[in-house]
Amino acid sequence: MNILRFSAIAAVAATVALAGCSETTSPQDRSAGTGALVGAAGGALVGQAIGRNTGSTLVGAAGGALLGAAVGTAAAPRQQQPGGEMCRYRDRNGKIYIAPCDERYYSGRY
Repeated sequence: MNILRFSAIAAVAATVALAGCSETTSPQDRSAGTGALVGAAGGALVGQAIGRNTGSTLVGAAGGALLGAAVGTAAAPRQQQPGGEMCRYRDRNGKIYIAPCDERYYSGRY
């Protein structure tokens, strides 16, 4: 086993081990991490299948990780704020303020 392959396997193992230690509390963070991991694995497989060399595998893994993290973040459920969903309103004088959403927002009378 050559030194490059051994160092790559060690780097992947260290990354996976350290990623397991991170404490993420929001569903978006967990979903982004999972998406990045799945995307990196899929991208590495596609890169290896297309390019048949290490460079293509690394580029595919990086691209897959970015795309997977973006999709995972977008697909995650959003956290509700303590006061509920916040909306922007404009008062009679034109001043814009932010307050919890109510019937005015959903009926278009804001």
